[in-house]
Amino acid sequence: MSRLPELYVAVDVEADGPIPGPYSMLSLGMAVAGRADLTFYTELRPISDEFVPEALAVSGLDRDRLLREAPPPEEAMAAAARWVNGLRTIGRPVFLAAPAVWDGMFVHWYFTRFTGRSPFGATGSGVDLRSYWMGLTGREWAGTRSGDIKRELGLAGLPHTHHAGEDAAELAQIFEQVLRRATG
Repeated sequence: MSRLPELYVAVDVEADGPIPGPYSMLSLGMAVAGRADLTFYTELRPISDEFVPEALAVSGLDRDRLLREAPPPEEAMAAAARWVNGLRTIGRPVFLAAPAVWDGMFVHWYFTRFTGRSPFGATGSGVDLRSYWMGLTGREWAGTRSGDIKRELGLAGLPHTHHAGEDAAELAQIFEQVLRRATG
């Protein structure tokens, strides 16, 4: 029996502050690189009253609406975990983000806090686009911004909207092209 392939799950988060706990993850998007049909998106009810107005402004999400209408984090993260675990029938999910440190911090904390464990593993580790690009191209960190990567791959017109679902799909498309370059 052959081993199932790795599925790179591009993850994007919009939050209202710099760290989880005191601040809230407001939306979560996921998309599988090379599989535009495999996506997930949810908004989440804020977990605290604290927020940084400038951080909230980036996403354009309405905290008052989220407080009224968004699912509580237990429900949203349980749905996200079911989606990731459902991928296991076709492959082995691998967390992918840009930057993995920031998105990963929120995603791992939320999965662990609200579901008891992360479907991406106990350490919450995964692939960081910029680090991968450094290794592939020999570029310095300063030359690995996603805009630079998109230009080099001919994807400069691919929008970055600060909508977690759309940005996860964008990252999945970028990483698909990065993998093509790496293997071909």
